[in-house]
Amino acid sequence: MADRPSVHYEVTGRIARLTLDRPERGNAITREMIEQLAAGVERADLDPDVHVLLLSGNGSGFCGGYDLVESAEGMGGAGQAGSRGSEAPVGSPLDPAVIGANHDPARTWDSMLDYAMMSRNARAFMSLFHCGKPVVCKVHGFCVAGGTDMALCSDLLVIAADAKIGYPPARVWGSPTTALWAYRIGAQRAKRLLFTGDSLSGAEAVEWGLAIDAPAPEELDERTESLLSRIARLPLNQLMMMKLLVNQSMYAQGLHTTQVLGSVFDGITRHTSEGYAFQRRAAEDGYREAVRARDEPFGDAGRSTFKG
Repeated sequence: MADRPSVHYEVTGRIARLTLDRPERGNAITREMIEQLAAGVERADLDPDVHVLLLSGNGSGFCGGYDLVESAEGMGGAGQAGSRGSEAPVGSPLDPAVIGANHDPARTWDSMLDYAMMSRNARAFMSLFHCGKPVVCKVHGFCVAGGTDMALCSDLLVIAADAKIGYPPARVWGSPTTALWAYRIGAQRAKRLLFTGDSLSGAEAVEWGLAIDAPAPEELDERTESLLSRIARLPLNQLMMMKLLVNQSMYAQGLHTTQVLGSVFDGITRHTSEGYAFQRRAAEDGYREAVRARDEPFGDAGRSTFKG
């Protein structure tokens, strides 16, 4: 396990600050990060002095999704990696955060093993949603793929106007396990994004109702702190009641059932003919090249170019 935590926790006044801290990997998600995130949320939830949580990322962007490089590039490597036991490298096929991503199509695939792992990840992300206290997510640079699970599970999103947010794995090899897109922006707009894998800029995210504010990058910290300060002034019991009241609408619409489907579908996307082809490309040419090839026909190749 790395000496430095993957999620830094700090309390200043009435604000608990959880910072994703793997900047050298674009804050890519590992099981360690997921566990530390859930633990941090629980710690803040139990602290009577904390009124609001801030989730943000260190480095060039908020989060680039799951750490899948070794998993995608290691075709047939699960058996070889097995000798490493619990010390499997971050992002390897043995990392429970990405289990099932690396699979030999000649062997039987256990869809429920996939579901067991990915549903645990979804529950950890949903700790942000279930937390009794408001959670504000601050996004700069990029928030894509699995990173959007954390952003959308938060209560309020403040994103830099020039940042990128979206779910490119909708094109191949992914399904959003927390399945919150339709609940956050409506069915038609969710389909517009998930039918293409396109991303939104921060400014567009505000227009679509996904974010509450999209300041210029140089104003992101100041505007976020202003919002946190206003929320923190309210009595904690009022904040808890207001969050419970609003969240009931999503519970009533069947959010849990949708998430079960999203988690099962996530495993299936990696075990289709297209999913296997993507993994073969990653094994032969590298994961980043496979992603570039996936995105190039859409004209973005990893850049935010949504125009619709």
